[in-house]
Amino acid sequence: MKYLVIGATGNIGARVVQRLINAGARPSVFVRSTKRAKALFCDQVDIHVGDLENPGPSLGRALVGVDGIFLVTDGLDLEKRDRAVSFAANRAGVRHVVKLSTLDVRTGIGTGPWHARGENAVRESGVAFTFIQAAGFMSNAFGWSESIRREGVLRSSTGGGKIAFIHPDDIAAVATASLTTRDYDGQALVITGPEALSYGEMTDTIGRAIGKPVRFEEITDGQAYARTVEWAGKGAYADALVDIWRAVREGRLDTVTDGVKQITGREPIPFDQWATENTASFQ
Repeated sequence: MKYLVIGATGNIGARVVQRLINAGARPSVFVRSTKRAKALFCDQVDIHVGDLENPGPSLGRALVGVDGIFLVTDGLDLEKRDRAVSFAANRAGVRHVVKLSTLDVRTGIGTGPWHARGENAVRESGVAFTFIQAAGFMSNAFGWSESIRREGVLRSSTGGGKIAFIHPDDIAAVATASLTTRDYDGQALVITGPEALSYGEMTDTIGRAIGKPVRFEEITDGQAYARTVEWAGKGAYADALVDIWRAVREGRLDTVTDGVKQITGREPIPFDQWATENTASFQ
């Protein structure tokens, strides 16, 4: 079987590529930078260079002989890229597309509507699909690292609300199983971490991991928006983040499922393990 990973140099895509390599496959990757792909995977992959903003013939060449695709896209207009890939895949005879989506598709919160439109585009293409509807990533906590290092504090508008962040390795494990077994065709797989935790609880966990106190400080939605605009700029992404944090505070994102265990046969990785793995980022 031949697999193509789109978004192969990112957080989840790179993990899926490595899992395929470890299983004895030689996946193809569709990337903007040959240098980055070679740095990650050496000569263990077939590299196709292109850009989904203007895929042209490069995408068609990458799809030749491919059986399955793992697709990672983001941004307000991700539907455009999901549509381009899935329709091209169907024309090329690709049998299956696994799309990394979000649990928020089910609630319409944050980036959920963006991915809902992307899922609809994949469905409309007629290609067989699996959607990975994941909770927020544990690696989102890297965004807290600067304030924790400098001030020993995490400021957030999430209050005491909870969310079951999921380890990137668990997402990659589920995605790889979906891609290689075909056992989940036509399904939307809802996956979360093992327990819903408040940001304060996660702050305490990071503090224990690094061996020093870290405090949680609640801020308002307005303050959270102003701080986000400083690095993300004004627009849909900043709006989506504040919407997500508000939903956490209001208890609308505390879903916990056994999806990871059902698919991988093991319990999902807890947040304290992720924190221990990444202490260097917070010290």
